[in-house]
Amino acid sequence: MQLDSYISDLLYRYECVILPGFGAFLTQYQSARVHDTTHAFYPPKKKLSFNAQLTNTDGLLANYISKKEMIPHEEANTKIASYVRFLFDGLHKGSTIELANIGSLSLGAENTVLFEPLYSINYLTTSFGLSSFTSPQIAREVYKKEVEVIEEKTPIAFTPERRASGWMKYAAIAVIGLGLAGVGGFNYLKNIEEHNYAAKQEADNQIEQKIQQATFVIPNPLPAITIELTKPKGNYHVIAGAFRMEENAEKRVTQLREKGYKARQIGKNKFGLHQVVYGSYIDSKDALNALRAVRKADNTSAWLLVQKLD
Repeated sequence: MQLDSYISDLLYRYECVILPGFGAFLTQYQSARVHDTTHAFYPPKKKLSFNAQLTNTDGLLANYISKKEMIPHEEANTKIASYVRFLFDGLHKGSTIELANIGSLSLGAENTVLFEPLYSINYLTTSFGLSSFTSPQIAREVYKKEVEVIEEKTPIAFTPERRASGWMKYAAIAVIGLGLAGVGGFNYLKNIEEHNYAAKQEADNQIEQKIQQATFVIPNPLPAITIELTKPKGNYHVIAGAFRMEENAEKRVTQLREKGYKARQIGKNKFGLHQVVYGSYIDSKDALNALRAVRKADNTSAWLLVQKLD
């Protein structure tokens, strides 16, 4: 049985889809870019990669297969195991295995799995409908040298047919006036600038003196209170259990917190059960590491839920 379509469906929604016993397909956001040589514009996308080290199941793929085919969870795991054997058999025979809408797998040196993603597929849903396009290179001509030559050779002239109007007329008069004034005009402007600077310094000094003289007295000050608020973040949750009675869920949270976990409730699932988590994580790798630690130290039945909470 081919599971390509199921893996592809999940890659649109999640950053990590693990094929238990084989590896994980990962997506990472990539901004829009322009190719330096072809001048092609590419929209934002999810860059697809493969990590053969992430092989422990998180239940995501099995749960999805179970819901899509309406089969028990154990049967879904059996189908996954059969598919993994099919992949390894093909790779060890030297075949290149094509995964529909995902990419190709082959075996490299030292039996390492090589993955080549399919670049025509964009798993970023916000870029739906956007395609790449090529634009001719924009050529920019610089006329600075020509303008400098024209400015040196062109005199200022006023004719009856083309009279300077508005601010252009006054600007021209100012240019002529400054030219006639020469060094005297320059010195006059310099004196104005020095006067303005001195006035500004005097104003700053007066303001600074008033600030230094001011005192603020608050009668009966209230004691300082330090409040630490921690809002759990992340879409990856290590599930400790789900309970029909909320009282049982609260007891479980208390037990886990006494063990040092940042346990909490994250609300009800679609079956009306109160879910308790060991912790929530922003990065999928951190969540998987925490899941392994929990299974080893406290609960072998813990599993990973990928869900955005309100």
